[in-house]
Amino acid sequence: MNHIEKIREELRNRGFDALLVTDEKNQRYAAGFPFTDGAILIGKEKAFLITDSRYIEAAEKQAEGVEVRQFDKEHPLVQRLREALAELGAEKLAAEDQKLSHAGFLGWEKKLNVRLCCTGDFFTKLRAVKTEEEIASMIRAQRISEAALAEVLPLIRPGVSERELAAELVYRMLRHGSEGNSFDPIVVSGAKTSLPHGVPGDKLIEAGDFVTMDFGCLKDGYCSDMTRTVAVGYATDEMKNVYDIVLRAQLAGIAAAKAGVLGREIDAASRKVIADAGYGPYFGHGFGHCLGLDIHEPPTAGPLGNVPMPVGCVSSAEPGIYLPGRFGVRIEDVMIIRENGAEVITRAPKDELIVL
Repeated sequence: MNHIEKIREELRNRGFDALLVTDEKNQRYAAGFPFTDGAILIGKEKAFLITDSRYIEAAEKQAEGVEVRQFDKEHPLVQRLREALAELGAEKLAAEDQKLSHAGFLGWEKKLNVRLCCTGDFFTKLRAVKTEEEIASMIRAQRISEAALAEVLPLIRPGVSERELAAELVYRMLRHGSEGNSFDPIVVSGAKTSLPHGVPGDKLIEAGDFVTMDFGCLKDGYCSDMTRTVAVGYATDEMKNVYDIVLRAQLAGIAAAKAGVLGREIDAASRKVIADAGYGPYFGHGFGHCLGLDIHEPPTAGPLGNVPMPVGCVSSAEPGIYLPGRFGVRIEDVMIIRENGAEVITRAPKDELIVL
């Protein structure tokens, strides 16, 4: 999939003649082709993808909406870009100031002998609103993650290490068609479940532990993200109660989510459930974040979310309660923000605590 025409429309809206794209995720968004060296140059009438011999054949087959050109020792990338700029007749050239380092931005100005315009939120604004094709890719990624979870749940038992379970999740996502992890998986157990971003280690799972698994994969470059917390052998009444509070908080946030609602309002609906139950101080992070080609994208559904959620954005829904040194619970789904509400695309069971 490519979004060249959407980018051109935004170019016209902002008064730019052309756009230099060097960030890998933005390149994929633009032309549907991932590569690590080269650049894309998009003008009002024509667009160029310039890469080297390692990617040229694949780019010619896969890239969409662009003319593919090769750079090499005799024809360096800067030369190819200057030639393309001349063809476009571009004077106002914009570049990704939010992705380039300060030195990188100044370096492109010097190499191309132009004064670059800052794109600001150019790509974050466009990428926030997903097409149905993008959403379909995210659903495929989600189904892969869910298939892996279904296969890993029977493996969770006393004596298995956190690291082993993390490896099993990664392996099984790959077997089901994953292109890679959308982030390093979080698999923690026992007292470590109070660490929202705990790292899988050699700790062995014990009877009576909570196990929290936060993981996701890539499909067509797009991310999935989910968290499930399960109990091993048995759960105390307190563990069951905390799980129920987190689930009710998640459902309250999802019910409040729709286009036009501020992210902080979604967060507040969820946070109130946890606060009313007496656990307010133990929910420290936000209710959710948007995702797409990156695992974290704006806007956010957190306490500082002052941006109305646009139609078609895709957000996580992941409240949690974390009791230091004891245990924690997080439940995470992914939802599409529609005009009249939220469509949850995660299907993995969560309606009651799973005790293995």
